[in-house]
Amino acid sequence: MPVAPPPRRPIGPAAAAAALAMTLVMSGASSAVAGGASPAPQPEAGSLYVDWESSTLQAAEQLSGQARDDAVLLGSFPSGTWFTSGTPAQVQAAVDEHVTAAAAEGAVPLLVAYNVPYRDCAQYSAGGAADTAEYTAWIDAFAAGIGDRDAYVVLEPDGLGIIPWYTTVNGDSEWCQPAEADQATAASERFVQLNHAVDALAALPATKVYLDGTHNGWLGVGDATDRLIKAGVERADGFFLNASNYQATEKVSRYAGWVSDCLALSTQTWWEPQWCASQYYPASPDDLSTWHLTDAAYDTAFADTGLTRDRPAQKHALIDTSRNGQGPWTPPAGKYTDAEDWCNPPGRGLGLRPTLQTGDPVIDGYVWIKVPGESDGKCYRGTGGPLDPERGIEDPAAGGWFPEQAAELIALAVPPVEAPACRVKSVVHGSWPGGFIAQVWVTNTGTTPLSGWDLRFALTGGGKVVDSWNVDLSQSGQVVDAGNLRWNARLNPGSTVTFGYVGSGASGDTSLLRLLDGKACSVG
Repeated sequence: MPVAPPPRRPIGPAAAAAALAMTLVMSGASSAVAGGASPAPQPEAGSLYVDWESSTLQAAEQLSGQARDDAVLLGSFPSGTWFTSGTPAQVQAAVDEHVTAAAAEGAVPLLVAYNVPYRDCAQYSAGGAADTAEYTAWIDAFAAGIGDRDAYVVLEPDGLGIIPWYTTVNGDSEWCQPAEADQATAASERFVQLNHAVDALAALPATKVYLDGTHNGWLGVGDATDRLIKAGVERADGFFLNASNYQATEKVSRYAGWVSDCLALSTQTWWEPQWCASQYYPASPDDLSTWHLTDAAYDTAFADTGLTRDRPAQKHALIDTSRNGQGPWTPPAGKYTDAEDWCNPPGRGLGLRPTLQTGDPVIDGYVWIKVPGESDGKCYRGTGGPLDPERGIEDPAAGGWFPEQAAELIALAVPPVEAPACRVKSVVHGSWPGGFIAQVWVTNTGTTPLSGWDLRFALTGGGKVVDSWNVDLSQSGQVVDAGNLRWNARLNPGSTVTFGYVGSGASGDTSLLRLLDGKACSVG
């Protein structure tokens, strides 16, 4: 759950701060002049929310040098915010705070609900609610925290891929068989829990909810479809794919279309999910040249049932592209007894940047469900540990920040990530009960002159700007937009501009994320 960052600076004497403020104002040339700044870039309507206090940026606070800059760069892109525990009152307050911040910027948050009983079958991300009653109370509070605001909800990653004591649509018993779960009821309880969650979230006027559809390297289309139907997908907006995984977008997108088709056939005609063609048959999963065979099988199925395919009106998908730029990892043959190819695999890269504009009638968004740079867990690959034998180091625990992986994801991103072309330093010169004074330096570290600039940052300690100099400054919620004046609009490569402001509030704490004309800057 999001946790408020601790105070980082002592409150200084009011008299000293006031004197310093007067000195800086007198030496800072002029105060803000209306009309001299470039218009501040605002989020497009319906754009995904970038959290100024995300877990990525909290991790950056503990880092330095290039590792910190990597974390800040990754934190400049919208990614999922995970809610994994807490009482109903706690999760409602945390969700409400997050959704309120997103709504203030006209953006849409991506919320991940991850608290189902027997979560991850007691593996790396074990945990979750104790039972169905505890879970339904928690998810009701989660929904209440959203209210009537816009939100996308990813409902329980692995929630349909890993079900305790489950028998598949083909009659096979699955491996997740926890001794503490009731063999007779555990699987059916999972569907009760998810159906309740779908109903609670789908009742909200501006929320879109998606269930776990796994991915093309996991369940066959028919098995995924059968589970989605049992979990209530007909009342949801659709399903999500590739969460925390590495499957190539091209393959996942094809799989998404097939699951959407299979759902339509199975819910609108006499068709049964187990009859659906998949990536495994008649196609061959590793040979894209055969995937047209499965496409053709669906053409035949629609013709046989008399149903007209209408993908814009069928169930839609979100695809996690946070780490799939290089596709999945192929472990060295015979090297490991259990290669754990899903667990912090080496040599991976960021995939498509998050967007709700996909051009595909089935895909509602390419999103970063998994927070890139956060570890999958301590990966031993069949050895006794504690080192990851593929990396030669000990991986962080699940959810911990992994600087080496973050650097890989950026370096190997497809498409490439643009390196920061600016550096920002911010200093609180002094503070007093109820106020503070700060100064900011912005340096153009790129190769192109700027003929106008806007710096966007957030006051994370509840501060409010009350005065400024050398800048056209405005604030909405916690977000501050600082734009150039006429006389300091041009910023040549290697040049620095400075401005300052006086604020009210307990502190002048700011997020490490600073966006110059919408792009992340290095820190310090």
